[in-house]
Amino acid sequence: MNRVTMSGNDGLWARIRTALARGADVTEPPYGQAAIARNPNKKSRLAQRIDEELRRGWSHCADRHVSLCVLTLEIDGYAEYFAAYGREAVEDCIDSIEETIQAQLTRETDMCLRSGQTGFVLVLPDMPALMARDLASRIAAALRRQGIPNRESHAGQVTLSTGIAVVNPQGKLDRAVLNAAGQAVKKAQRRGLARLEVVDLRGRDDKRRQAA
Repeated sequence: MNRVTMSGNDGLWARIRTALARGADVTEPPYGQAAIARNPNKKSRLAQRIDEELRRGWSHCADRHVSLCVLTLEIDGYAEYFAAYGREAVEDCIDSIEETIQAQLTRETDMCLRSGQTGFVLVLPDMPALMARDLASRIAAALRRQGIPNRESHAGQVTLSTGIAVVNPQGKLDRAVLNAAGQAVKKAQRRGLARLEVVDLRGRDDKRRQAA
């Protein structure tokens, strides 16, 4: 009897081990909680890459006394899109968006980096705010022409909202420009689909210098 009971338990644990082994082989998106859980350094590597490019852009602009623009772009209604289309479609969508953005970047100094699950960060040294607005418009128009379907969106296709922060770099790197761009895109998305929000930090910096 004991032998039968032990055999049954062994069979149970064998099935559990087999199920766990199968689960370990399942491929998840390269972004998101599952990937971060398996590879805790993944998120930090993305953040580190953005920090490196931001630092490089900041130094470039500070040396030349020119402005720096940071754009953040986020997929509108990402959660609904993921639920409706699934992992593979999301990965293809993000790859297509990245190609669309890269095609609009004509200068070697302009960098497009993935950020989190749903977005991108563009570090644009020596770019006035008006030019950054124009770039955002060109990216949006190119994405509309591509027409990636999204039945969960009122637009009927995938759209991006954009946040822009512009600053005149001076001295040490101030990451407030990146934070401002991130807050700007969230504000843009609260207003609707494919919206644009701009934050100009140059006046703030001028007031600080005058106060000093």
